[in-house]
Amino acid sequence: MVNVEDILAEFKDIVEKRHEYAKAWKERTNGKVVGYFCTYTPEEIFYAADNILPVRVAPGHSLEGMSFVEPYIYSMFCPLCRDCCAQGFIGLYDYLDGICIGQSCIHMRQAYNAWRLFMKEDRGKDYEFMHYIYVPHGVQNPPAVPYMAAEIAEFKKAVEKWIGKTLSDADIDKGIKLMNKTRQLLNQLYEYRKRDNPPITGTEALYTVLAAMYSDKREYVDKLEQLLKLLPDRKLDRQTGFRLMTLSSLNDHVDFIHKVEDLGSTVVVDDQCTGMRYFWGDVPEKPDRMMALAERYILKRIPCPAKDWPERWRLEHIKRLAKEWNVQGALYLQYKYCDPHELDVVAVRNALRDMGISMYFLELDVTVPWGQFRTRVEAFFEALGGIEELF
Repeated sequence: MVNVEDILAEFKDIVEKRHEYAKAWKERTNGKVVGYFCTYTPEEIFYAADNILPVRVAPGHSLEGMSFVEPYIYSMFCPLCRDCCAQGFIGLYDYLDGICIGQSCIHMRQAYNAWRLFMKEDRGKDYEFMHYIYVPHGVQNPPAVPYMAAEIAEFKKAVEKWIGKTLSDADIDKGIKLMNKTRQLLNQLYEYRKRDNPPITGTEALYTVLAAMYSDKREYVDKLEQLLKLLPDRKLDRQTGFRLMTLSSLNDHVDFIHKVEDLGSTVVVDDQCTGMRYFWGDVPEKPDRMMALAERYILKRIPCPAKDWPERWRLEHIKRLAKEWNVQGALYLQYKYCDPHELDVVAVRNALRDMGISMYFLELDVTVPWGQFRTRVEAFFEALGGIEELF
């Protein structure tokens, strides 16, 4: 009989062995695997085709390979993008048949372009498919939605040319339905984290979201549905401790979150692209599927800091999350040299401070210096214990 621990162990295994999973999937299905560099990439188009697996290009959190990227990407670019770039040049993503990106920050864009321009020459890797989606940065501008719809239409044509098949409205609906189902299930998972004693830890929830990015959602949703049926009756043999929120870009430092929770806390919610920003907002039903997709990616999902201007839409969202999930403290995890998130630090801190919630800033690199971070997190928890004295 399948239990919660079995399913969570399977998600963890997918995350930790994501390359092996993708290679096995490819051999088993004779399908195509595409690596995408940002969650602004509409996976719905890939899932509209029958045999494509989109996977998020992720960092390796190892200093191995960082020297490989010096000719391709500036050393003053964030370590996340440089690490993602390095994974390709040391050969860990050689199984990919294609790559794409939904325009995000300039740093991640350079990681994509380094693969696009130099992978064939320097590694002999010739991709069958490459596509750049010009996602508007000014998502709050009125023309942004129709512009994005046109970009997705071009993206669809590029995929059709690659696979030699026209994607019908029924095909697109299939991709939309699968992605919406994934989002709805992940939202249900997060609802359980509102409980006084959540039946799932932040570490386990992070593994679950990451597994969605690395595995075939046609298989993943069945496992997630099983988990959600079993989760309500689960009782954890631990104290919830301080209820934390994490704010970040691509946060897949699972071991770090685990260690933070071991100090007497539970991460109950997040604003990060390996969390709520990935699955927030469904694609609405519209006769024009391209407009429907554009509306989701431009208006429905919570924008990342690189696109959240001139008004900061994220602030009200973050405050709503903090209230609904009864957050007591927040960890702002910013990769070194990440300009968009760094520009948001003060505004987010002030918004949470107005609610009586303390936020602590930690700067991430390729690896996490846990010895230093532990002392700082422990000091933060001590301050949370007397939080009424801080404001």
